[in-house]
Amino acid sequence: MEIRKRLALAVACSVAAMAATTATSAAARQERAQTGEIPVCSQPLGTLAVVESQGTNWWTGQRLASPTALIKVFVNRSRCFTLVDRGVGLKAMQAERELASGGELRGGSNIGKGQMKAADYVMVPDVVSQNSNASGNKIGGLIGGLVGNRTAAAVLGGIDIKRKTADVVLTITDARSSEQVAMTEGHATKTDLGWSAGAGVFRGAALGGGATGYANTEIGQVLTLAYLQAYTDMVAQLGGLPANASAANAQQAVTVSKPARLLRQADGSGGAVRDLDVGMMLYPTGNKNGLMWEVDDELGNRGWVNSTLFGLSR
Repeated sequence: MEIRKRLALAVACSVAAMAATTATSAAARQERAQTGEIPVCSQPLGTLAVVESQGTNWWTGQRLASPTALIKVFVNRSRCFTLVDRGVGLKAMQAERELASGGELRGGSNIGKGQMKAADYVMVPDVVSQNSNASGNKIGGLIGGLVGNRTAAAVLGGIDIKRKTADVVLTITDARSSEQVAMTEGHATKTDLGWSAGAGVFRGAALGGGATGYANTEIGQVLTLAYLQAYTDMVAQLGGLPANASAANAQQAVTVSKPARLLRQADGSGGAVRDLDVGMMLYPTGNKNGLMWEVDDELGNRGWVNSTLFGLSR
């Protein structure tokens, strides 16, 4: 009997602790929504490209700019990432490079290959649901798999124009490995605007960077707070990312350009593992000894090869 009492007490304590944790998390989210403060990082977490989601441009019906513009405002003000343009700016830049390659630009313009900064991560902002009823008040129809265990609230979520609620999602993908490294959701309602919510973010922040309409309409403000919550959670999740995403990631593959041998040791001792034919693809491990690189071949053999005998795979 005593054992049963102790077990019941332990279960009760566990449930209470879980409830307290959930309440604390909810309180933290509410506090962020009330203050509307953009998180600030002491150093960038990497280079980021913000791109639009594929599908219906739900924001145009609300006379809003693309949410990518809003996220870019957050990124610029938070200093958590270095932004690279993969939109209109990139197209304009490509046009300049076409002029350069055609000999139309003045000499010394310093425009050519190998100058673009690579994106470490790609971020996509979206609403939790897509528009399945363009004439209705809701942007409904849950995106499968994006919202975990949310049930009825998610199905009725997305953007409810009448009730002024928004459920949004941010996903971030590693540009090298294609791994989805984080996904966060944000939720906001019209009632959040009754607090001092957005005092910081709306004071010019949401007006810049082409984020038209987000500071001027109720649904725009609600969406801003929802995306801010998702972005704040995203930054918290990514705090453990390596400072140098390029060096920490998988090495770019190389292709054998001249007949070579895969050696057991960097100094040549121990003989060769195998011969390497021109065109074979190798995968550097990151270990180097002078001109010698440690690599794996496509069969799983590991050894050393002179770096003058291969080039980066394209």
